[in-house]
Amino acid sequence: MHSKTALITGVGRTVGIGAAIARALAADGWNLVLNYWQAYDERMPWGIQPDDVGTLTAELEGAGAKVWSLPGDLGDPTAVDRLMNQIAQEAGPLEGMVLSHCESVDSAILDTSVEAFDRHFAVNTRAAWQLIAAFARQATPDGGAIVALTSDHTAFNLPYGASKGALDRIVIAAARELGGQGISANVLNPGPVDTGWMDEATRETMAALQPGGRLGTPEDVAPTAAFLLSPGGRWVSGQLIKSDGGFSS
Repeated sequence: MHSKTALITGVGRTVGIGAAIARALAADGWNLVLNYWQAYDERMPWGIQPDDVGTLTAELEGAGAKVWSLPGDLGDPTAVDRLMNQIAQEAGPLEGMVLSHCESVDSAILDTSVEAFDRHFAVNTRAAWQLIAAFARQATPDGGAIVALTSDHTAFNLPYGASKGALDRIVIAAARELGGQGISANVLNPGPVDTGWMDEATRETMAALQPGGRLGTPEDVAPTAAFLLSPGGRWVSGQLIKSDGGFSS
């Protein structure tokens, strides 16, 4: 019986990590709010997949979940308030939140523009803080669970790596500050997962660095996120967890 509701950000395609987490949560009995922004996909190598949100929504509804698909540009400082107001009116209170959205455009120290730097921090850091704060303000007496996806990528991807590092600290602070409300908060690092951004040379290089000899998939990552949102995972809080197949070992 689906009675709990979770927000998952960054779910614009059927092949992404957010989509895999949505499937795992639906199987665990969650209703789902899916946030996406296709203008970001348009700038990426994979482009817009115009039918994916509808396809995923139908799939999750077929699994018994209620689903609300709500677009929103999280780089806009007013977007989180609008999104959370819409969620409150249509879906009710949230008990889970997975932050899987991102801005990720490669650039290095010497060629990063101020505009790109600010956009990465607006989406990856500021919006995450806004969402965490809004989640806490609307939380029920039972609290809830927050999971944010992060990355170790830094060199030649400066604004992405730096903004994800700041995200890590915000989530760990949330575990301490919001723990009294029964809210757990963890950071999840999936390592290299090809969701359309790798070329063949990158795939081969990354796979060779994996102890298991293969790249991770979104389906490898999703069960860890689902566990952290489950009753059995709620005692885990304030951790940066690497679910990367041993890539970082």
